Amino acid sequence: MTIRPDQLNDPAVRAFVKALNSGDRDAFLAVLTPDATMSDDGSDRDLVEWTDKEIFSSRGQMEVESQSADGRDLVARYRNETWGEMRTKWKFTVEGEKIARFDTGQA
Repeated sequence: MTIRPDQLNDPAVRAFVKALNSGDRDAFLAVLTPDATMSDDGSDRDLVEWTDKEIFSSRGQMEVESQSADGRDLVARYRNETWGEMRTKWKFTVEGEKIARFDTGQA
């Protein structure tokens, strides 16, 4: 079962997933705080470099399978042209209406 992006509980996470899936780099960056950070499989990464490689240049797509009650923890099938498809977990830290940090990795 897949949860449509417009059904995600947290507005910032909803905007993040919609921007990611549409390949809209400007909308994606707009939902992040200016000093946003992220990690992949427990290692901090350069957010701009990582998103360019893992999302935008490789046509990343996220199909959400489940979300926490507050909508800030997701399990999703993530795929891109580099790695194919894998089951991933995403944890978001939201400040105001923007994402200050996200942590992702294999589920």
